[in-house]
Amino acid sequence: MLIVLPPSETKAHGGDGAPLRWESLSFPSLNPQRASIAADLTRLTVDEALAVLGISEKLRPEAELSARLLHSPTMPAIERYTGVLYDALDAPSLPPQARARLAIGSALFGVLGAENPIPHYRLSASTKLPDATGATPTMKARWGSAITQALSEVEGLVIDLRSGGYQQLGKLPGALTVRVESVREDGSRKVVSHFNKHYKGELARVLALSETAPADAPEVAQVARAAGMTVEENSPTELTLVV
Repeated sequence: MLIVLPPSETKAHGGDGAPLRWESLSFPSLNPQRASIAADLTRLTVDEALAVLGISEKLRPEAELSARLLHSPTMPAIERYTGVLYDALDAPSLPPQARARLAIGSALFGVLGAENPIPHYRLSASTKLPDATGATPTMKARWGSAITQALSEVEGLVIDLRSGGYQQLGKLPGALTVRVESVREDGSRKVVSHFNKHYKGELARVLALSETAPADAPEVAQVARAAGMTVEENSPTELTLVV
């Protein structure tokens, strides 16, 4: 079982690991695209990066860090990403065997293992990053079928908790996805948006800590229900988490 999480725009600063080495990352088939995207990102001046990344002047340090990403210190990806989902996941408290079940989707790296050492950077799935020719391909075009192919080589069930924009970078047919819905007072349902990541973080933690690795949607639902969650089985490839 592999649980693929979304990345986050907010990231922890610092790190005590050596600068990025492509050979240290999981899914090595993605390294050509990773290196190409990193080269284009670091080629930007800081002012250019502000415009391309769509961030304001007050976030200039983020653009500066992106420019230095090939030379910056690293830390495990699961500790680099922060925010609502990662607060709920509480990765620092997870044992190694649980962390080994986690991966993270990324515009820069495609897919990462949780322990892969990465630097601080800024890049999103919606960014149109100029390449060496001056063209501005979408991130989806840059990745092509590479992420899908890499994930297709994973043994066992893949649980895809990435947000829509990151799923579009490389969907995996047959992966299990999860909707999060709340129940209104009148009994109708509403898709949860603001706290979606929080609940997915809680679910990812429960699954990562499971004594056995679920092999299909019913087994995932069983593990979640045992943890007190309300889960509905929509199809062999989709569950709804009701909150």
